[in-house]
Amino acid sequence: MKKILVGVVAGMLVLWAVPARAQSLEDLNIQIHGYATQGFLYTTNNNIFTTNSSDGSPAWTEAVVNVSAQPTPKLRVGVQGRYFLLGNLGNAITLDWAAADYKANDRFGVRFGKVKSPSGLLNEIQDIDPSYVWSLLPQSVYPLESRNSVLSHYGGVVYGTLKLGDKLGKLEYRGFGGQRQLGPTDGYLLNQREAGLVLPNGLGGTLEGGALHWKTPLPGLMIGASDFRDNHWTAQLTGNNGALTGTEKVEPFNLPDYFARYEKDKIMVAYEYDRIPVKASLQFPGLPGTPIGLDERSWYGMASYKLTEKFSAGVYDSQLVDHHVALGPARYSKDWAISGRYDFNQYLYAKAEQHFIRGTELGFDPDMNPGGLKPATKLTILKIGVSF
Repeated sequence: MKKILVGVVAGMLVLWAVPARAQSLEDLNIQIHGYATQGFLYTTNNNIFTTNSSDGSPAWTEAVVNVSAQPTPKLRVGVQGRYFLLGNLGNAITLDWAAADYKANDRFGVRFGKVKSPSGLLNEIQDIDPSYVWSLLPQSVYPLESRNSVLSHYGGVVYGTLKLGDKLGKLEYRGFGGQRQLGPTDGYLLNQREAGLVLPNGLGGTLEGGALHWKTPLPGLMIGASDFRDNHWTAQLTGNNGALTGTEKVEPFNLPDYFARYEKDKIMVAYEYDRIPVKASLQFPGLPGTPIGLDERSWYGMASYKLTEKFSAGVYDSQLVDHHVALGPARYSKDWAISGRYDFNQYLYAKAEQHFIRGTELGFDPDMNPGGLKPATKLTILKIGVSF
Protein backbone atom coordinates (compact mmCIF):
# COMPACT_ATOMS: atom_id res chain seq x y z
CA MET A 1 0.00 0.00 0.00
CA LYS A 2 2.86 2.41 0.82
CA LYS A 3 4.45 2.17 -2.62
CA ILE A 4 1.10 2.45 -4.37
CA LEU A 5 0.06 5.61 -2.50
CA VAL A 6 3.38 7.39 -2.93
CA GLY A 7 3.58 6.24 -6.55
CA VAL A 8 0.16 7.72 -7.28
CA VAL A 9 1.18 11.07 -5.78
CA ALA A 10 4.50 11.10 -7.66
CA GLY A 11 2.71 10.21 -10.87
CA MET A 12 0.27 13.07 -10.38
CA LEU A 13 3.19 15.48 -9.94
CA VAL A 14 4.77 14.32 -13.20
CA LEU A 15 1.54 14.34 -15.18
CA TRP A 16 0.67 17.86 -14.12
CA ALA A 17 4.17 19.26 -14.50
CA VAL A 18 4.95 17.89 -17.98
CA PRO A 19 2.11 19.04 -20.30
CA ALA A 20 3.07 22.71 -20.64
CA ARG A 21 0.61 22.99 -23.55
CA ALA A 22 -2.30 22.51 -21.16
CA GLN A 23 -0.94 24.59 -18.28
CA SER A 24 2.09 26.80 -17.92
CA LEU A 25 4.43 26.39 -14.97
CA GLU A 26 3.02 29.63 -13.62
CA ASP A 27 -0.50 28.21 -13.83
CA LEU A 28 0.60 25.16 -11.88
CA ASN A 29 1.90 27.45 -9.10
CA ILE A 30 4.96 25.25 -8.55
CA GLN A 31 6.83 26.18 -5.39
CA ILE A 32 10.13 24.95 -3.97
CA HIS A 33 10.98 25.56 -0.33
CA GLY A 34 13.29 24.12 2.29
CA TYR A 35 15.90 24.74 4.92
CA ALA A 36 19.22 23.44 6.22
CA THR A 37 20.50 23.53 9.80
CA GLN A 38 23.74 22.73 11.57
CA GLY A 39 23.70 22.10 15.30
CA PHE A 40 26.38 21.87 17.99
CA LEU A 41 25.76 19.91 21.22
CA TYR A 42 27.65 20.09 24.50
CA THR A 43 26.76 18.25 27.72
CA THR A 44 28.38 18.51 31.14
CA ASN A 45 27.98 14.83 32.05
CA ASN A 46 26.33 12.28 29.79
CA ASN A 47 26.66 11.86 26.04
CA ILE A 48 23.24 12.49 24.48
CA PHE A 49 21.48 11.48 21.22
CA THR A 50 24.27 8.98 20.30
CA THR A 51 26.77 11.86 19.95
CA ASN A 52 30.03 12.51 21.81
CA SER A 53 28.46 15.61 23.28
CA SER A 54 30.52 15.62 26.49
CA ASP A 55 33.46 16.63 24.25
CA GLY A 56 31.27 18.94 22.16
CA SER A 57 29.74 17.51 19.00
CA PRO A 58 28.71 19.06 15.65
CA ALA A 59 27.08 15.75 14.59
CA TRP A 60 23.60 17.19 14.06
CA THR A 61 22.84 18.15 10.48
CA GLU A 62 19.51 18.43 8.71
CA ALA A 63 18.38 19.52 5.23
CA VAL A 64 14.80 19.55 3.96
CA VAL A 65 13.44 20.32 0.46
CA ASN A 66 9.80 20.24 -0.64
CA VAL A 67 8.17 20.77 -4.02
CA SER A 68 4.46 21.48 -4.46
CA ALA A 69 2.12 22.27 -7.33
CA GLN A 70 -1.49 23.47 -7.51
CA PRO A 71 -2.98 22.40 -10.84
CA THR A 72 -6.50 23.52 -9.83
CA PRO A 73 -7.77 25.87 -7.12
CA LYS A 74 -8.97 22.93 -5.03
CA LEU A 75 -6.12 20.47 -5.61
CA ARG A 76 -2.54 20.63 -4.36
CA VAL A 77 0.16 17.95 -4.62
CA GLY A 78 3.59 17.91 -3.03
CA VAL A 79 6.55 15.92 -1.78
CA GLN A 80 9.27 16.53 0.82
CA GLY A 81 12.62 14.82 1.32
CA ARG A 82 14.98 15.11 4.26
CA TYR A 83 18.64 14.45 4.97
CA PHE A 84 19.31 13.83 8.66
CA LEU A 85 22.42 13.07 10.69
CA LEU A 86 22.40 12.84 14.50
CA GLY A 87 25.41 11.10 16.01
CA ASN A 88 25.17 7.43 15.04
CA LEU A 89 21.62 7.83 13.71
CA GLY A 90 20.43 8.76 10.25
CA ASN A 91 23.05 9.85 7.71
CA ALA A 92 20.47 9.10 5.02
CA ILE A 93 17.88 10.75 2.79
CA THR A 94 14.29 9.83 3.66
CA LEU A 95 10.79 10.73 2.49
CA ASP A 96 8.99 13.00 4.96
CA TRP A 97 5.71 13.12 3.06
CA ALA A 98 4.24 12.87 -0.44
CA ALA A 99 0.58 13.78 -0.66
CA ALA A 100 -2.28 14.94 -2.82
CA ASP A 101 -4.72 17.32 -1.08
CA TYR A 102 -8.22 18.07 -2.39
CA LYS A 103 -10.16 20.75 -0.50
CA ALA A 104 -13.79 20.87 -1.63
CA ASN A 105 -14.62 23.73 0.75
CA ASP A 106 -13.91 24.91 4.28
CA ARG A 107 -16.03 22.10 5.71
CA PHE A 108 -14.42 19.17 3.90
CA GLY A 109 -11.07 18.21 2.44
CA VAL A 110 -9.07 15.02 1.98
CA ARG A 111 -5.38 14.22 1.50
CA PHE A 112 -3.74 10.89 0.79
CA GLY A 113 -0.31 9.38 0.22
CA LYS A 114 2.35 9.62 2.89
CA VAL A 115 0.61 12.27 4.97
CA LYS A 116 1.46 14.10 8.17
CA SER A 117 -0.29 12.57 11.18
CA PRO A 118 -2.53 15.23 12.79
CA SER A 119 -1.89 14.09 16.37
CA GLY A 120 -1.00 16.34 19.27
CA LEU A 121 -0.30 20.05 19.13
CA LEU A 122 3.04 20.22 17.31
CA ASN A 123 3.44 16.99 15.35
CA GLU A 124 2.55 18.55 12.00
CA ILE A 125 5.22 21.26 12.35
CA GLN A 126 8.06 19.03 13.58
CA ASP A 127 9.55 19.21 10.09
CA ILE A 128 9.55 23.04 9.92
CA ASP A 129 12.46 24.19 12.09
CA PRO A 130 12.31 27.81 10.83
CA SER A 131 8.77 28.17 12.22
CA TYR A 132 9.55 27.94 15.95
CA VAL A 133 11.90 29.34 18.59
CA TRP A 134 13.26 26.11 20.05
CA SER A 135 16.23 24.07 18.86
CA LEU A 136 14.60 20.99 20.41
CA LEU A 137 10.86 20.60 20.76
CA PRO A 138 9.87 19.14 24.17
CA GLN A 139 11.42 15.68 24.12
CA SER A 140 8.84 14.14 26.43
CA VAL A 141 6.28 14.30 23.59
CA TYR A 142 8.37 14.87 20.43
CA PRO A 143 11.59 12.82 20.72
CA LEU A 144 14.13 13.90 18.11
CA GLU A 145 15.40 10.35 17.53
CA SER A 146 11.92 9.25 16.39
CA ARG A 147 10.87 12.34 14.44
CA ASN A 148 10.99 10.49 11.11
CA SER A 149 8.64 7.76 12.32
CA VAL A 150 5.98 9.78 14.12
CA LEU A 151 5.70 12.71 11.68
CA SER A 152 3.64 10.89 9.05
CA HIS A 153 1.88 7.71 8.01
CA TYR A 154 0.86 6.01 4.76
CA GLY A 155 -2.86 6.47 4.22
CA GLY A 156 -5.22 9.44 4.36
CA VAL A 157 -6.66 12.33 6.35
CA VAL A 158 -10.08 13.95 6.11
CA TYR A 159 -10.38 17.44 7.57
CA GLY A 160 -12.55 20.52 7.76
CA THR A 161 -13.75 23.47 9.81
CA LEU A 162 -17.24 23.83 11.26
CA LYS A 163 -18.52 27.26 12.27
CA LEU A 164 -20.30 27.11 15.63
CA GLY A 165 -21.50 30.70 15.70
CA ASP A 166 -20.10 33.93 17.11
CA LYS A 167 -20.57 32.79 20.70
CA LEU A 168 -18.97 29.34 20.27
CA GLY A 169 -16.16 29.86 17.77
CA LYS A 170 -15.00 27.22 15.27
CA LEU A 171 -14.29 23.49 15.43
CA GLU A 172 -11.56 21.99 13.26
CA TYR A 173 -11.73 18.21 12.80
CA ARG A 174 -9.33 15.60 11.42
CA GLY A 175 -9.85 11.89 10.90
CA PHE A 176 -6.97 9.71 9.75
CA GLY A 177 -5.93 6.13 9.15
CA GLY A 178 -3.44 3.94 7.38
CA GLN A 179 -0.11 2.32 8.19
CA ARG A 180 2.90 3.50 10.20
CA GLN A 181 6.38 2.04 10.22
CA LEU A 182 9.12 2.58 12.78
CA GLY A 183 12.39 2.16 10.87
CA PRO A 184 15.00 -0.33 12.12
CA THR A 185 17.20 2.56 13.35
CA ASP A 186 14.38 4.44 15.11
CA GLY A 187 15.22 5.80 18.55
CA TYR A 188 12.41 3.81 20.19
CA LEU A 189 14.26 0.62 19.20
CA LEU A 190 17.74 1.77 20.26
CA ASN A 191 17.94 -0.12 23.55
CA GLN A 192 16.80 -3.33 21.86
CA ARG A 193 19.47 -2.98 19.18
CA GLU A 194 22.17 -2.39 21.77
CA ALA A 195 20.96 -5.51 23.62
CA GLY A 196 21.55 -7.52 20.40
CA LEU A 197 17.89 -7.70 19.33
CA VAL A 198 17.54 -6.40 15.78
CA LEU A 199 14.38 -5.65 13.79
CA PRO A 200 15.78 -5.67 10.22
CA ASN A 201 12.56 -4.37 8.66
CA GLY A 202 11.48 -2.15 11.54
CA LEU A 203 8.18 -2.36 13.41
CA GLY A 204 4.82 -1.31 12.06
CA GLY A 205 1.13 -1.86 11.56
CA THR A 206 -2.18 -0.10 10.96
CA LEU A 207 -3.60 2.86 12.86
CA GLU A 208 -6.68 5.05 12.90
CA GLY A 209 -7.54 8.16 14.87
CA GLY A 210 -8.93 11.65 15.00
CA ALA A 211 -8.36 15.12 16.37
CA LEU A 212 -10.49 18.12 17.34
CA HIS A 213 -9.25 21.71 17.64
CA TRP A 214 -11.73 24.14 19.20
CA LYS A 215 -10.95 27.74 18.34
CA THR A 216 -12.82 29.35 21.19
CA PRO A 217 -14.64 32.69 21.13
CA LEU A 218 -11.70 34.11 23.11
CA PRO A 219 -9.36 35.33 20.34
CA GLY A 220 -6.13 33.37 20.25
CA LEU A 221 -7.24 30.48 22.49
CA MET A 222 -7.40 26.96 21.04
CA ILE A 223 -8.23 23.83 23.06
CA GLY A 224 -7.85 20.41 21.50
CA ALA A 225 -7.54 16.67 21.85
CA SER A 226 -6.46 13.80 19.64
CA ASP A 227 -6.42 10.04 19.93
CA PHE A 228 -5.31 7.23 17.71
CA ARG A 229 -5.18 3.47 17.98
CA ASP A 230 -2.23 1.40 16.90
CA ASN A 231 -3.50 -2.06 16.03
CA HIS A 232 -1.60 -5.37 16.13
CA TRP A 233 1.98 -4.47 15.17
CA THR A 234 4.48 -7.21 14.40
CA ALA A 235 8.09 -7.40 13.28
CA GLN A 236 10.73 -9.92 12.37
CA LEU A 237 13.27 -10.19 15.17
CA THR A 238 16.82 -11.55 15.19
CA GLY A 239 19.07 -12.09 18.18
CA ASN A 240 22.38 -13.60 19.21
CA ASN A 241 24.06 -12.17 16.09
CA GLY A 242 21.44 -13.66 13.81
CA ALA A 243 21.49 -17.13 15.38
CA LEU A 244 17.91 -16.71 16.62
CA THR A 245 14.94 -15.60 14.52
CA GLY A 246 11.62 -14.72 16.06
CA THR A 247 8.95 -12.04 16.22
CA GLU A 248 8.09 -8.99 18.25
CA LYS A 249 4.37 -8.45 18.80
CA VAL A 250 2.78 -5.27 20.13
CA GLU A 251 -0.74 -5.39 21.55
CA PRO A 252 -3.23 -2.74 20.33
CA PHE A 253 -3.11 0.48 22.32
CA ASN A 254 -4.51 4.00 22.24
CA LEU A 255 -2.48 7.21 22.49
CA PRO A 256 -4.68 10.01 23.91
CA ASP A 257 -3.36 13.58 23.76
CA TYR A 258 -4.76 16.81 25.26
CA PHE A 259 -3.46 20.30 24.50
CA ALA A 260 -4.16 24.03 24.52
CA ARG A 261 -2.50 27.10 23.05
CA TYR A 262 -3.02 30.84 23.55
CA GLU A 263 -1.52 33.42 21.19
CA LYS A 264 -1.89 37.18 21.41
CA ASP A 265 0.33 39.87 19.94
CA LYS A 266 3.92 38.84 20.79
CA ILE A 267 3.21 36.07 23.33
CA MET A 268 2.43 32.36 22.98
CA VAL A 269 1.63 29.93 25.81
CA ALA A 270 0.93 26.20 25.32
CA TYR A 271 0.42 22.97 27.26
CA GLU A 272 0.22 19.32 26.18
CA TYR A 273 -0.22 15.95 27.90
CA ASP A 274 -0.17 12.45 26.43
CA ARG A 275 0.15 8.84 27.49
CA ILE A 276 1.76 5.89 25.67
CA PRO A 277 0.77 2.52 27.23
CA VAL A 278 2.47 -0.30 25.31
CA LYS A 279 2.51 -4.03 26.02
CA ALA A 280 4.65 -6.22 23.78
CA SER A 281 6.44 -9.56 23.76
CA LEU A 282 9.56 -11.06 22.19
CA GLN A 283 9.00 -14.60 20.94
CA PHE A 284 11.62 -17.09 19.72
CA PRO A 285 10.76 -20.69 18.68
CA GLY A 286 11.16 -23.14 21.55
CA LEU A 287 11.62 -20.40 24.15
CA PRO A 288 9.09 -18.75 26.45
CA GLY A 289 7.93 -15.30 25.38
CA THR A 290 9.58 -12.31 27.03
CA PRO A 291 7.16 -9.49 27.95
CA ILE A 292 8.32 -5.91 27.45
CA GLY A 293 6.47 -2.63 27.54
CA LEU A 294 6.20 0.91 28.77
CA ASP A 295 3.63 3.24 30.28
CA GLU A 296 4.86 6.76 29.62
CA ARG A 297 3.01 9.81 30.96
CA SER A 298 4.37 12.96 29.29
CA TRP A 299 3.63 16.66 29.49
CA TYR A 300 5.11 20.06 28.87
CA GLY A 301 4.27 23.71 29.40
CA MET A 302 5.90 26.34 27.20
CA ALA A 303 5.88 30.07 26.54
CA SER A 304 7.57 32.33 24.02
CA TYR A 305 7.79 36.09 23.53
CA LYS A 306 8.92 38.18 20.56
CA LEU A 307 11.07 40.83 22.20
CA THR A 308 12.03 42.64 18.99
CA GLU A 309 11.44 42.20 15.29
CA LYS A 310 14.52 39.96 15.07
CA PHE A 311 14.85 38.40 18.54
CA SER A 312 12.52 35.91 20.26
CA ALA A 313 12.89 34.00 23.52
CA GLY A 314 11.17 30.97 25.00
CA VAL A 315 11.09 28.62 27.94
CA TYR A 316 9.54 25.23 28.64
CA ASP A 317 9.33 22.53 31.28
CA SER A 318 9.12 19.05 29.73
CA GLN A 319 8.60 15.93 31.87
CA LEU A 320 8.09 12.20 31.33
CA VAL A 321 7.63 9.30 33.73
CA ASP A 322 7.56 5.62 32.70
CA HIS A 323 5.47 3.74 35.26
CA HIS A 324 6.90 0.40 34.08
CA VAL A 325 10.39 1.33 35.31
CA ALA A 326 11.58 0.98 38.90
CA LEU A 327 12.08 4.08 41.01
CA GLY A 328 15.26 5.97 40.20
CA PRO A 329 16.72 8.29 37.53
CA ALA A 330 16.00 5.80 34.71
CA ARG A 331 12.27 6.15 35.43
CA TYR A 332 11.91 9.81 34.47
CA SER A 333 13.15 12.81 32.51
CA LYS A 334 12.66 16.39 33.71
CA ASP A 335 13.95 19.06 31.36
CA TRP A 336 13.92 22.83 31.82
CA ALA A 337 14.91 24.68 28.63
CA ILE A 338 15.65 28.35 27.95
CA SER A 339 15.79 29.37 24.28
CA GLY A 340 16.69 32.35 22.15
CA ARG A 341 16.41 32.92 18.41
CA TYR A 342 17.80 35.72 16.26
CA ASP A 343 16.71 36.29 12.66
CA PHE A 344 19.46 38.04 10.70
CA ASN A 345 17.09 38.37 7.73
CA GLN A 346 14.23 36.40 6.17
CA TYR A 347 16.62 33.59 5.16
CA LEU A 348 19.23 33.25 7.92
CA TYR A 349 18.64 32.60 11.63
CA ALA A 350 20.46 31.31 14.70
CA LYS A 351 19.27 29.61 17.88
CA ALA A 352 20.84 29.10 21.31
CA GLU A 353 19.36 26.89 23.99
CA GLN A 354 20.24 25.74 27.49
CA HIS A 355 18.73 22.58 29.03
CA PHE A 356 18.80 21.48 32.66
CA ILE A 357 18.01 17.76 32.61
CA ARG A 358 17.32 15.46 35.55
CA GLY A 359 16.75 11.75 34.97
CA THR A 360 18.03 9.44 32.23
CA GLU A 361 14.85 8.04 30.66
CA LEU A 362 15.21 10.06 27.43
CA GLY A 363 18.04 10.63 24.98
CA PHE A 364 20.79 8.61 26.68
CA ASP A 365 22.03 5.12 25.81
CA PRO A 366 24.49 2.86 27.67
CA ASP A 367 26.81 2.21 24.71
CA MET A 368 27.68 5.90 24.44
CA ASN A 369 28.17 6.17 28.21
CA PRO A 370 30.30 3.15 29.22
CA GLY A 371 31.16 4.73 32.57
CA GLY A 372 27.49 4.81 33.56
CA LEU A 373 24.88 7.54 33.41
CA LYS A 374 24.87 10.47 35.84
CA PRO A 375 21.42 11.44 37.20
CA ALA A 376 21.67 15.04 35.95
CA THR A 377 23.29 16.90 33.08
CA LYS A 378 23.27 20.28 31.36
CA LEU A 379 22.87 20.44 27.61
CA THR A 380 23.90 23.48 25.55
CA ILE A 381 22.73 23.72 21.92
CA LEU A 382 23.86 26.17 19.25
CA LYS A 383 22.18 25.99 15.86
CA ILE A 384 22.33 27.99 12.66
CA GLY A 385 19.82 27.65 9.86
CA VAL A 386 19.06 28.93 6.39
CA SER A 387 15.63 28.74 4.76
CA PHE A 388 14.32 29.47 1.30
